[in-house]
Amino acid sequence: MTTTPVFHLASLPAVDVLTLDGPEGRHAATVRRLRVGERLDVTDGAGGLAHCEVAAVRRDELDCRVLGRAHVPEPTPRIVVVQALAKGERGELAVEMLTEAGVDEIVPWPAARSVVRWEGERGARARARWVATAAEAAKQSRRARWPVVAEPARTTTVRDRLATAGLALVLHETATVPLAALPGRHEPWPPRGEIALVVGPEGGIADEELAVFEKAGATAVRLGPTVLRTSTAGVAAAAVLLAATGRWDG
Repeated sequence: MTTTPVFHLASLPAVDVLTLDGPEGRHAATVRRLRVGERLDVTDGAGGLAHCEVAAVRRDELDCRVLGRAHVPEPTPRIVVVQALAKGERGELAVEMLTEAGVDEIVPWPAARSVVRWEGERGARARARWVATAAEAAKQSRRARWPVVAEPARTTTVRDRLATAGLALVLHETATVPLAALPGRHEPWPPRGEIALVVGPEGGIADEELAVFEKAGATAVRLGPTVLRTSTAGVAAAAVLLAATGRWDG
């Protein structure tokens, strides 16, 4: 048995029948071929959710009868991943997996050793791809709360974010503290506020960057004996945090 598909409307009006048109309506009517009587959920991506039944289907749109509504509260602690820019499609892969896992915000970071640079129109297009990737992954994973894809953050901005986090972590292959051991090291657990996690680029986090982050209060942690790619390290660490904080219990 498959779960109910999820579609997106920027706002959920207080009406008995919603109309899905544009790209979402086209996908529902033409690609998914939903028919009258089938169920679907419509979300605004900010926690609002309408449980619906298809009432009418046209060429590129359909009407959805609202059967019920729900609101998904913002989870706590909030998990933010600062993801270094990566070459090729690895950055988008990281965004896809982080979204499916359930993180709340993804912050693009042009680290010192990042091969890719987001500048001008090229940078705007690259960020737009991250946003689109997060949206598609959120629908695929049936999320009512979609992650924020922030504007690219300089190292000083990341530093300030870490300084105000309830728990600040930096993945680093030479760290001596295992990430999985943190629940026993930080009390109370889970920490309040947000957990900020920094994932470095293919070439690793520069010593100067690590020093800046640790001075801001971040703890360098490692996942295990193997070294993961930048596209997979974040989701592996996020999974540990989501399980340890109870976010995956629901």
